[in-house]
Amino acid sequence: SLAVEEHHLTVARHRALASVAPRLRLADLGTAVEQLRIVKDEEEISCLRIGAEIADQALGELLESILVGRTERHLALELERRLVDHGADGPAFATSVATGPNSGRRGHRPTDRRVEEGDFLSVCLGAAYRGYRCEIGRTFVIGTSPADWQIQLYDLVFAAQRAGREALAPGAAYRDVDRAARQVLDCAGFTEGLQPLTGHGVGLEIDEDPQLAPAAMGKLDACVPVTVEPGVHLPGRGGVRIDDTLVVRPEADGGPELLTITTKELLAL
Repeated sequence: SLAVEEHHLTVARHRALASVAPRLRLADLGTAVEQLRIVKDEEEISCLRIGAEIADQALGELLESILVGRTERHLALELERRLVDHGADGPAFATSVATGPNSGRRGHRPTDRRVEEGDFLSVCLGAAYRGYRCEIGRTFVIGTSPADWQIQLYDLVFAAQRAGREALAPGAAYRDVDRAARQVLDCAGFTEGLQPLTGHGVGLEIDEDPQLAPAAMGKLDACVPVTVEPGVHLPGRGGVRIDDTLVVRPEADGGPELLTITTKELLAL
């Protein structure tokens, strides 16, 4: 008999196995490997911490440059170059830079739209360091004082993100962390169009278990790195995403450890 991960085994490989060992019995291993990877040791967390420092450095340098008139695509490429310059193996995933009406979209692919005065600018990037991947997301306003609606929307998403971060603790149910952030947005009338999850685990992949989602089953353990990344997108206007990578720690050890430390103040760049 042979244990296999059916969610990774291709039809072609299955046929090849059957052709050389027709009496072989295949047993599905399920997600056993992924479950073993949820809790990280301190060496793994150290790699994530360094990756987060690199991402913070790259983002901080970008914020000091002139942004108006540059395209989303150009800014994304510059961020990825800066990640490598600061010691990353490369980007943890395709860097997302979204401006104006594109801002606040999860997984937005950068376009040739140019940054304009008064835009929301939302950025999501991550560094891969020694195989481990983390992420950070921030939203800013370009070139002017934020409009009232931008301040209100930002404050709302920030409150949701803070609620999610504060809910992280060993023994907390995955769905309860999601609920803590989601109910802040629900109560403000943003029930429709919210992203399907509040956060997820990170490690050798950028999107690992656990999933912090409404129907997720399970409870957090200590030393589990996760993201907390609520967002709101208003079609035609733009939106806000705030995304941090944290490590679940017991209250006796100071509570959740924040790895991504770039300011979450609404800056006008």
